[in-house]
Amino acid sequence: MAVTDQSQASELPLALQRPSKGFRWIFALVAVLLAFGAGGAYFWTEIETFAEAPPAHEIVAPTRDLSPEDRDVLIGIQSGQQKTADEIVELNRNLDAQHAELNRISGQIEALTQRIDELQKPAPVVSPAPAASPPLPRTTSKPAKRDVRPSKPQGAVSVGGAPLPAEPSTE
Repeated sequence: MAVTDQSQASELPLALQRPSKGFRWIFALVAVLLAFGAGGAYFWTEIETFAEAPPAHEIVAPTRDLSPEDRDVLIGIQSGQQKTADEIVELNRNLDAQHAELNRISGQIEALTQRIDELQKPAPVVSPAPAASPPLPRTTSKPAKRDVRPSKPQGAVSVGGAPLPAEPSTE
């Protein structure tokens, strides 16, 4: 039995007989990359909390160690920052309003341009439709008879209307 197992084991390719050390390194590298990717994804979703600075009124400065002049300066800076933040908010509102107005004016210009293009194109010539004549009323009377006149004689005709005798031929 041992001889058969040895012969079958030797028939397998070398890569399948025992795990290679390169496979272990690749597996370890993939695991490390997955861990870094997961950490990066978490950091990316939480970046706002890491980068966000607390508002000026939440900054706790040790005011006990400051002189009264420094405290006044610090309060002045904080009020200046708040005033600047309010101005930025107002400027953003004005900017949004101007952007909306620009979009509205742009839409009007586009509509006017289309209208000018339509007016500059030659108007298609429409032939007037023939006026429909009102149908004539049909009566159930007898059909009208035509005057039957005798056909005009061919050749010379006298003043009274009688045919003239034919001229003898000169043959």
